[in-house]
Amino acid sequence: MGIKRTKIVDALGLTNYGSEINVKGWVRTKRGNKNVSFIALNDGSTIKNIQLVVDAGTIDENILKDVTTGACISCVGTLVQSQGAGQSVEVLAKSIEIYGKADVNEYPLQKKGCSMEFLREIAHLRPRTNTFGAVFRIRHNMAIAIHKFFHDRGFFYFHTPIITASDCEGAGQMFQVTTKNLYDLKKDENGSIIYDDDFFGKMASLTVSGQLEGELAATALGSIYTFGPTFRAENSNTPRHLAEFWMIEPEVAFNDIEDNMDLAEEFIKYCVQWALDNCQDDLAFLNKMIDKGLIERLQSVLKAPFTRLPYTEGIKILEEAVAKGKKFEFPVYWGCDLASEHERYLVEEHFKNPVILTDYPKEIKAFYMKQNEDGKTVRAMDVLFPTIGEIIGGSEREADYDKLLTRIQELNIPMKDMWWYLDTRKFGSCPHSGFGLGFERLLLFVTGMTNIRDVIPFPRTPRSAEF
Repeated sequence: MGIKRTKIVDALGLTNYGSEINVKGWVRTKRGNKNVSFIALNDGSTIKNIQLVVDAGTIDENILKDVTTGACISCVGTLVQSQGAGQSVEVLAKSIEIYGKADVNEYPLQKKGCSMEFLREIAHLRPRTNTFGAVFRIRHNMAIAIHKFFHDRGFFYFHTPIITASDCEGAGQMFQVTTKNLYDLKKDENGSIIYDDDFFGKMASLTVSGQLEGELAATALGSIYTFGPTFRAENSNTPRHLAEFWMIEPEVAFNDIEDNMDLAEEFIKYCVQWALDNCQDDLAFLNKMIDKGLIERLQSVLKAPFTRLPYTEGIKILEEAVAKGKKFEFPVYWGCDLASEHERYLVEEHFKNPVILTDYPKEIKAFYMKQNEDGKTVRAMDVLFPTIGEIIGGSEREADYDKLLTRIQELNIPMKDMWWYLDTRKFGSCPHSGFGLGFERLLLFVTGMTNIRDVIPFPRTPRSAEF
């Protein structure tokens, strides 16, 4: 039996110099002269490489020539103190086994700065780059932080369906799920598709949100959260939109809008703190290579309470800015749905602090939000962040059966789809609140990346479903 492999993240912390060690991974670079070669090896466990030192004559030349950028190797050698800067240990190579070659003429990740656009074209290989290794390790850490945050506070992780027959937002932009032969669709006399012979016997779609089902759970288990993939068939080809993304949606019985804001602020600060505590190496790399102000910005959101501001006040501030000569692409008026440029102005220029905007006009918000006494606004809340704009959207939910029913009828939402949702208000209704956080938006903020396609391994966007 050979020596058991040591992960590079562990090897870099060892001090038992002179002992034998086995490291495995992918070659980042090889340099040297006729006397000695230096190989930088990475196995994904850390952003840092371990250096293999190969003295002339120790390794067969035929093997050494195939140790090129991208090749996968196993090396057994002696752990020694490093002479060079930047690492404390290195491995004096005794033997190298090549698991997989990488032809230098074909392997696209040679040692040169590849653009983000180019890397999207080879998304199957981009996790091997330093940048994406860092992003995906942080992505994992953020998922762990989310589960830990809710678990420690007595929330239950609740799995809501991915296939659904209702549209949470009433948006209609949903991906249909069917087993029907699309080349031979049976229609009735009105030209409508007959779904009787389809798998579910009715029209079904991929979910846009787990919220409605989450509310059912909250009115039984008290505090729940969902964390799963959601789908939007919006033709939004922007750096902030994906067709498939992950959402975290807590829903809490007996919480009002104030409790909801408190939870959202505590939650997002916890996640940012977790990243600073557990992803130092990756954040330091991204701070150096991607966004020089990243760590400072992460620290800044922890320092002060978020600014809480009614929508009406926010509009006033924006109108005053316009009056003073500020140019926005989209118009500002009471009743408008704020664009990300408006949101970012409030956060980055006016308050210089994250903002929770509340009490939006009911016309621009979903049917299930609790109406305020003024008859014009609802108890909605959006958390607005620097560089991102909206990162969280939520509300206190309408608990009154008659008011909810009236709103559903006003918006012509098909009742046949909503009977089960109304039951939560018919049988033991209670005040409750919740919000949704787009996981990738959080990752944009935490990593400093500027395009949402670069914080998910395999982005799904209009006209793109490669890999």
